[in-house]
Amino acid sequence: MFKTTPAVFAAGENYHIMVPVSCPVLMWAKVGDEEYYDEDNGIMRSDVDVHRMIVPKNELDKARKYTICVRKIIERKPYFTETEDAQFFDYEFKPVEGEKVRAYHISDAHSMVDLPVSAAKAYGDIDFLILNGDIPNHSGDVENIFTVYEIIEKLTEGKIPVVFARGNHDMRGVCAEHFAEWTPNNNGATYYTFRLGNIWGLILDCGEDKLDSSNEYGYTVSCHAFRKRQTKFIKSVIENAEKEYNADGVKHKLIISHHPFTKKMNEPFNIEEDTYTEWAKLIKDNIKPDVMLCGHLHKLAIFEVGSEDDAFGQPCKVVIGSHPLANHLKDTDETWFKGAGFSFENDKIEVTFTKSTGEILEKHII
Repeated sequence: MFKTTPAVFAAGENYHIMVPVSCPVLMWAKVGDEEYYDEDNGIMRSDVDVHRMIVPKNELDKARKYTICVRKIIERKPYFTETEDAQFFDYEFKPVEGEKVRAYHISDAHSMVDLPVSAAKAYGDIDFLILNGDIPNHSGDVENIFTVYEIIEKLTEGKIPVVFARGNHDMRGVCAEHFAEWTPNNNGATYYTFRLGNIWGLILDCGEDKLDSSNEYGYTVSCHAFRKRQTKFIKSVIENAEKEYNADGVKHKLIISHHPFTKKMNEPFNIEEDTYTEWAKLIKDNIKPDVMLCGHLHKLAIFEVGSEDDAFGQPCKVVIGSHPLANHLKDTDETWFKGAGFSFENDKIEVTFTKSTGEILEKHII
């Protein structure tokens, strides 16, 4: 029934426990004495590809385990629906805690699974996983999107949290309009904040990388208005600072965005410069983050504040933490993947670039 083990996504004050399935089922999660149903206004959902149970973060952190409960649908009818007996699957859970926290960042997997996983395993044990956009090559097929869950299964087994951001390739294809249904969101929005242990983060979604009017999109995107809504969201986060980045116990502040929006791009990618300048200033003047994690450029790099890559006022150092190479992305006989591990300890963040061949490439202190 399950295509993969569950994924436990951090979003706001909750975890979204999500499970892709291969057949119609009814599903709920049990944490402690409470049950959390995948329901829509009281109707248990079965006509879905991915189930979602929203659980308060503090409850799962305290329980350190959860149970996925399932009834397989035999026939769903207006009266006397037939189901199989309930089945129960138990999972351990390890919340993020302690003074030293390790995470691994994967972006731009473009439907590769084993190579990004190998790059992450070269870094070693982690406390949470970061997936930062373009994990599938496109959203033209729901099976493509399941690569998100395949990577999560191999690296978390449903036992540790995942932080997720959408990329521009995720917006392309017939399934793109359902992407937020199959991944974590905040009341439907693909931008939100999260808190894991002493780490607080803001996830931003730049949308597509060219003007909405580009022929490439065929009138299927409206990202300008979408970005304007995020400007309002950033301001609302700042207004709520004492419950967000200035909350008790926060030691590290992250910005996670697939696009490195403070870098000036060449035509036709030089869009929204005023909007991105405003984002950067709001974040720099108020949130004062430690690091911004990005992908999109298909390379490994660290952009310093004030460098030639800082066009719109970086609020902090920017780590470009993903470099894929495969023949479906470029004409090459080589195939590998490079990603970035992060160790957060006291006032120090150590960045480690690794390769799917098992190599440790570089280490940097931020």
